[in-house]
Amino acid sequence: MEEKTKYFVLKKKAVPEVLLKVVEAKKLLESGRAESVQEATDMVGISRSSFYKYKDDIFPFHDNAKGKTITIVMQMDDEPGLLSLVLRIVADFHANILTIHQSIPVNGIASLTLSVDVLPDTKNVSQMIENIEQQEGIHYLKILARE
Repeated sequence: MEEKTKYFVLKKKAVPEVLLKVVEAKKLLESGRAESVQEATDMVGISRSSFYKYKDDIFPFHDNAKGKTITIVMQMDDEPGLLSLVLRIVADFHANILTIHQSIPVNGIASLTLSVDVLPDTKNVSQMIENIEQQEGIHYLKILARE
């Protein structure tokens, strides 16, 4: 059985330097201080391959900051009630659903993109993601963005 993705919170001093540099390069790109991945990686002193290897797996921890939006993408079985279950989990954690986009299922699997607003009373977002991921019928889940 395939193991689901786990999330960890580490202190900055415990994170390998290459991962911190990936975060720094992402900030350079987002702020416009670097115009390309090559330029950003040169500025922080890592290879482009390291950037691409880790860019989707490291991000600053801002789970419960007011006004943050998290965009999640997942692949799920086309089963009655599964989308409703995912939405119920989000509601149980007191997060606000901003957008939902579900593709037409292909071979019994649908893609779902969900944008969630993290409110001041939203419970632990990492736990919410884990709860969604643990549901029968969820095959893949990834945080696409945090704004």
